[in-house]
Amino acid sequence: MKKEDNYLDINRNGWNQRTEVHVDSAFYDMAAFLDGKNSLNAPELALLGDVSGKKILHLQCHFGQDTISLSRMGAIATGVDLSDKAIEKGRELAAKLGTDTRFVCCDVYDLQNHLDGKFDIVFTSYGTIGWLPDLAKWAGVVSQFLKPGGKFVFAEFHPVVWMFDNNFEKVQYNYFKDNAIIETEFGTYADVTAPIEYEMVSWNHALSEVVTALLAKGLEIHSFNEFDYSPYNCFSNTEEFEPGKFRIIPFGNKVPMMYTLMAVKKE
Repeated sequence: MKKEDNYLDINRNGWNQRTEVHVDSAFYDMAAFLDGKNSLNAPELALLGDVSGKKILHLQCHFGQDTISLSRMGAIATGVDLSDKAIEKGRELAAKLGTDTRFVCCDVYDLQNHLDGKFDIVFTSYGTIGWLPDLAKWAGVVSQFLKPGGKFVFAEFHPVVWMFDNNFEKVQYNYFKDNAIIETEFGTYADVTAPIEYEMVSWNHALSEVVTALLAKGLEIHSFNEFDYSPYNCFSNTEEFEPGKFRIIPFGNKVPMMYTLMAVKKE
């Protein structure tokens, strides 16, 4: 079996190892989160709007800080993730904080066999679609769980960033979807010194691939924005030029680092 054919098990193991490190990392700042800090960023908050009373499905939620933040904002939130360790931690956090956040552990493509119902908002953000080989299937899941007139809110790192090597010294990867990228990782973006080693399987996805997939599943794009910074210090060779905004030092403001998209399911 090719490794990319076994990407679910490989990536689940990787994310399980990462989760053990992430929950205690300064990057995720659990103390501040437990004390009430909202983990969502300004770009996605602007698109989400008032979520009070809204049913929200959060795809690829990791260990649930953003999902629980949505619950704290008054939403009826459900988070989904492949990693059993992450979902276990999400459930522990929700219980500790007294939120009614629901968590489902499954492959996002298999969600229809684990969850029923329609949602006002489907949400996903930052470092999610690169773990998925087929965006047509992903867009189908988004559409399936959105009620007519419901909106999809998406924030993601820009595919231009994924073209470069880890030190941002050369173009190493194809902008467009190509063969699976199979790499051995040491540490994690939240703690590069963490004593963990694991493989990960990913794919690059061009903006045109994202947009075409959503349009084909009956979603109308109402908003699209690109940003010249990352809200997370998760890349190498960066500087924080404003609080909570990071750029790659050699590139400055010359390259896009993230984008947001809001689409509405046709009535």
